[in-house]
Amino acid sequence: MKNRIETMTKVSPSLLAANFANLSKDIDMINRSEADWLHLDVMDGVFVPNISFGFPVLEAVAQICTKPLDVHLMIVDPGKFTEQVKALGAYMMNVHYEACPHLHRTIQQIHHAGMKAGVTLNPHTPVGVLEDIIQDVDMVLLMTVNPGFGGQKFIEHSIEKVRRLKSLIQQTGSHALIEVDGGVNGETGRRLVEAGVDVLVAGSYVFGAANPEERINELKSL
Repeated sequence: MKNRIETMTKVSPSLLAANFANLSKDIDMINRSEADWLHLDVMDGVFVPNISFGFPVLEAVAQICTKPLDVHLMIVDPGKFTEQVKALGAYMMNVHYEACPHLHRTIQQIHHAGMKAGVTLNPHTPVGVLEDIIQDVDMVLLMTVNPGFGGQKFIEHSIEKVRRLKSLIQQTGSHALIEVDGGVNGETGRRLVEAGVDVLVAGSYVFGAANPEERINELKSL
């Protein structure tokens, strides 16, 4: 029987919800906390209708964050930034299926750079599109809100989508983790973990709490 540490849910707080006027304070909190990774949402205002932050901010964060960096590129042509993400010391580089016409090549580039490769699916994209690539990826991120903005309401059909993805992973013998991003809180997080999620991304639920470290521990215990 696995012990609790082996089965504990991973938590990747999203920097998008942090206080950008005092990022070092929030990153110090992440460093002290039981968070597993730090989730970095890079938006270009083209692939998604918003702009977040670019590589100068990422480089500053990478210098002071002691947690593995979970870099989520919500941008067009993400493959051309592989070397810049690698230079950050990133653990995971996550690209959108919808933004990669040559997804297998992009995954190869990420692995060749020494990083784990993740693929993200927007809410409207079925998990079946990953059938021929699922054994090559290290993680699949399911967006449980429409990408581009924080604080959105959780999309309910995401629970069943997680179950379908879990089934695909098991049927193919893939070792990919399942990550979710959007509308994650104590209630939706519990349901998502029960459906098969391995990694919870949480933004406002963590950074908006009176005690963010307790919130992180709460999510890890689900």
